[in-house]
Amino acid sequence: MSGSSKYPEQFRKDAVELARSSDRPLRQVARELGVNHETLRNWVRTADRAETASPGSVSTSEQEELRALRKRVAELELEKEILRKAAAYFALVRE
Repeated sequence: MSGSSKYPEQFRKDAVELARSSDRPLRQVARELGVNHETLRNWVRTADRAETASPGSVSTSEQEELRALRKRVAELELEKEILRKAAAYFALVRE
């Protein structure tokens, strides 16, 4: 759930739990809490997505970092291969 809301995080969590556990329609729960029903619906959807995300999933920033690290590893492997060939070449030339 977003931290840029005018509603405190705990209020949003409690509202989601109330909406899930209540027999009343979401609109009625939202009205009783004094929030827009679409706002409450979005909170519930966000919470559902967070709960269904696999524990091994990575965030967008982590995906970007992983992509950059993989690129760097590829560069280093290429450099290592070039140095290995150069070392082999100079070993033959010295003989």
